[in-house]
Amino acid sequence: VARAVKRSGGRVWLGLADGVDSVRPYPRLRDLWRMVSRSAYAQLRHSPLLLAGTVAGLVLVYLVPPAAVAVGAAAGSVPCALLGAAAWLVMTGTYVPMLRYYRQPLWLAPLLPVTAFLYLLMTVDSAVQHRRGRGAAWKGRTYARPATAADET
Repeated sequence: VARAVKRSGGRVWLGLADGVDSVRPYPRLRDLWRMVSRSAYAQLRHSPLLLAGTVAGLVLVYLVPPAAVAVGAAAGSVPCALLGAAAWLVMTGTYVPMLRYYRQPLWLAPLLPVTAFLYLLMTVDSAVQHRRGRGAAWKGRTYARPATAADET
């Protein structure tokens, strides 16, 4: 859609909007999972390298801090626990403005690593579904990855 708008001389803007409502509710985790997994790997251009980088980035940024707190506490390593806690606190603090913007409870902020872990699993599931030949799924139909020049060599 964005390409068509730009080709016709229009402008595209990506940003926060408070006057938008979703017409497709995602009341259960399963519904949200399907929504993410049907396009996550396509957004990574079906690249195993980009998938690995995304997984590594999510692990490093969102999962290592709480793991460092747990490991540091279990091993009695105060520096490890403190560094993990500091990183987790920064992560939590940077999430608070988004929660406020969307009028969500602030107690959700420290749970961002849980959200990131779920998103990581959804993204990997997207790649697995693609690998199994299921491609992107939409309204009960599945679509294979479009052929690329690299596929033809």
